[in-house]
Amino acid sequence: MINIVIVAGIVVTILTAIPVLLQMRNHPKGLFVCFFAEMWERFSYYGMRALLIYYLVRHFLFTDDHANEQYGSYTTLIYLLPLLGGLIADRWLGTRKAIVFGAILLVLGHFGMAFEGKANVDTIAYQGHTYEFVVEGKGQDRDVKLQVGDHRYDWQGSAGGGYVIEGLPADAPIPAVLPAGSFTKGMKVSTPWAESAFYLSISLIIMGVGFMKPNISSIVGQLYPDKDPRRDAGFQFYYYGINLGSFWAAALCGYLGENVGWWAGFGLAGIGMLAGLIMFILGKKWLEGKGEPPKPEVLKEKVVGVSKENLIYLFGLLCVPVIYFLVQKNQIVGTALIGGSLLIVGYVFFQMFTKYDVQERFRLGLAMILSFASAIFFALFEQAGSSLSLFAERNTDLNIMKAPMVIGKFVLASQDQLAAMTVPAGSIWIDMGMTASQTQTFNAGFILIFAPVFAAIFTFLGNRQMDPDPVKKFAFGLLNVGLGFLVLVWAAPLADANFRLPVFFLLLTYLFHTIGELSLSPVGLSQQTKLSPPTIVATMMAIWFLGASNGQYIAAFISKFASTETVGGKVLDNKSALISSLDTFQFIGWLGIGIAIAFFLLSFVLKKWSYGANDTAPVDPGTTEVI
Repeated sequence: MINIVIVAGIVVTILTAIPVLLQMRNHPKGLFVCFFAEMWERFSYYGMRALLIYYLVRHFLFTDDHANEQYGSYTTLIYLLPLLGGLIADRWLGTRKAIVFGAILLVLGHFGMAFEGKANVDTIAYQGHTYEFVVEGKGQDRDVKLQVGDHRYDWQGSAGGGYVIEGLPADAPIPAVLPAGSFTKGMKVSTPWAESAFYLSISLIIMGVGFMKPNISSIVGQLYPDKDPRRDAGFQFYYYGINLGSFWAAALCGYLGENVGWWAGFGLAGIGMLAGLIMFILGKKWLEGKGEPPKPEVLKEKVVGVSKENLIYLFGLLCVPVIYFLVQKNQIVGTALIGGSLLIVGYVFFQMFTKYDVQERFRLGLAMILSFASAIFFALFEQAGSSLSLFAERNTDLNIMKAPMVIGKFVLASQDQLAAMTVPAGSIWIDMGMTASQTQTFNAGFILIFAPVFAAIFTFLGNRQMDPDPVKKFAFGLLNVGLGFLVLVWAAPLADANFRLPVFFLLLTYLFHTIGELSLSPVGLSQQTKLSPPTIVATMMAIWFLGASNGQYIAAFISKFASTETVGGKVLDNKSALISSLDTFQFIGWLGIGIAIAFFLLSFVLKKWSYGANDTAPVDPGTTEVI
């Protein structure tokens, strides 16, 4: 058996990697180090992200609201902790050492996720007896049945929250119709330690990302001299590496997690992070001394017999129990986010008016406005890991073909189509269906295809001083993310009898979102390094991720409007699930378009704030140096 998503990924990777690697020959060698290190870090992160919402809903049986809150707390802290990591790297540790420490924590956290225990079980209690809902099968085709005695029965939800049990014999210990209020819902916790192990693991991951993420992006910017027109293209290639890891994470970790076991998907993510750590350590010489501590001698100074460097590492470890507590408290995370935002923005404003001149102040102001815009973008875009992921599972037909095909020895069919046909002996089955988590390959796959194109366009325009200002690029990005959601709304009349839309429309949604992301995210990363003075660049990169953190928190809040009731991780009513999702998508779709128009109009004023930071100079093609 060959999975079609994996086959497509191999083809796309081969076709897109060649032009990327050819163009990267004209860039600093250190870009290769950051490219592969971040590729594997993103492999680990998105491998977990592809599975996380399903893991919470199906394994721990969280309600949609609770799962969205926990997912939001996790992703918010993932982008909030870079504030701490960026500051520590700027003042003491240096970006390279911070990256290594963060990567070690990530490896530990991802491997910890492989310890899952047994799944929880939904129950109902009726007249002193408890009955369990048993899950049969995996993925979108799994079924949830009620165990009564030695038999399992199908059931339907009824008005008001009751159940109608199908095929139940007359002498059964419970009636076929269970009105709401006649029974008590419950849950059997199969492995008491599993949830604690999960929270500890994601706490290590959050702390690791905090040290790694802002600092590796900062090193990319340091590899290029001022006014180098290759910088934006370099960040596009860097972004390609991020999404190469993201694509294969969703394709492989998602497939293993849903078809083999959660432990397999999460464990593979850990192996990916270990590979990234090894590659970064081995590539140190290619960084050309970039990212070293600002004052190495200070790190060797001892406090109560312990070097300051080791105290920083100890501090990072001591923060893990704090994160363990916070990640379970969504409201406290929101308060911490507001507090952290005010503190870091206040710190930058203080620096602006006490340390920097007028031009630098305007540049920093523009950088913060772009970070604010990123918060809006990611509040919409990051529905991918929550409401869009659940939409993929519940309201999307994941069969790529409506009917199976036989071409020579190859049988092209999904799992359910294959079960309904007679397969010739010696045939090779190509699975034309996909798991719900594999739909997250769409965004990354499109980036693999279009990142080299966007990089070439930006380089072409930059060399001719025709590149649009970053605020217009951001407006274009917001426009596309809004249109992506409206695609699903406009396709609603095409839903089938099970209230599922063809997977093509979800693919089209991710295409629009990808165009928006490529217009905004790598541009924003590059702008932070262009607009920020060297002494505050890591902090400004952290503020960029602070914008993403705010976006993640808002995204979790928005996703709750698309929530629906579940039993055993399966929805009671596909129709209501479709309606609640599309209502949410329609609102945020038009919101994105409206904000895009506002930013486009503001761009004619804000573009002046860069004071030449976005000006470019031609590059000598023979030496790749700025002329």
